[in-house]
Amino acid sequence: MKINLFLFIVALEALIPSCTAGNRLSKDSILCAREDSLLTVGLLSRFAGEGDNPTSELLTAIGMALLGTPYVGQTLENGAAEKLVVNLRELDCTTFAENCLALARTIRSEKPGFKQFAGELEKIRYRQGRRHGYPSRLHYFSDWIYDNRQKGLISEPATDFGSPLRVQVNFMSSHPGSYPVLKDHPELVPVLAGQEKTISNRCYYFLKKDDVSFREDKLNEGDIVGLTTTIAGLDVAHVGILIRKNGRIHLLHASSALKKVVISDEPLSDLLKNKKSYTGIMIARPR
Repeated sequence: MKINLFLFIVALEALIPSCTAGNRLSKDSILCAREDSLLTVGLLSRFAGEGDNPTSELLTAIGMALLGTPYVGQTLENGAAEKLVVNLRELDCTTFAENCLALARTIRSEKPGFKQFAGELEKIRYRQGRRHGYPSRLHYFSDWIYDNRQKGLISEPATDFGSPLRVQVNFMSSHPGSYPVLKDHPELVPVLAGQEKTISNRCYYFLKKDDVSFREDKLNEGDIVGLTTTIAGLDVAHVGILIRKNGRIHLLHASSALKKVVISDEPLSDLLKNKKSYTGIMIARPR
């Protein structure tokens, strides 16, 4: 009864246009449609009694609840000022994983409401958890892993059973026309180029695609993975969540090809082998 009353209050808060999250977020810094507030509160209510479950278990269950959600790219592009976008109606591969993790962490928190969720999402999505303009977003998955490990939100199990990965990222600074904000604000390109240099100078680990089928026992449901790629200037080409199906590891992800959130038909190891440009996976394990 107490939980239901609390969530009822949260639901009312979520419907107020001037929704806030913590002291840094205000109605001027967050983009959130009424439908997204309702979806957020609905998911928090649905899993309200499961706050003692592991983050990875909650993350997978939330991902399953979002099956069929339409794939839509570039939903975060809202100008150089970089407002916090809350959009559960339209997901790309990265925002799918981020929202699932933020929801799972919110459910496990002491105050599982909309404000807490928005704060968790900001913490996950931005460098050092602070949203300060377009360059503060963690645009590259390798940087996302590094920063969220520093914040204590994830661990990197591949350091124990994977191989070193040499990352050379420069795609954003070398293709500014592909990014609306960089196209409109060329002064930000050198800033991104400096970040790319820092990212490329770090040491990372990954599991080679030929080793995935032999190492499935080391992979967990709820692991967030980036599919590493040979595409010049990029570290990963896709992001998803691992899920076990018929005893094998599959990928739960927002698919640009199928235009919705799905579970891969084939096991992850086969998915990787069937695309030449994929080289393996970087792994972020929720804490």
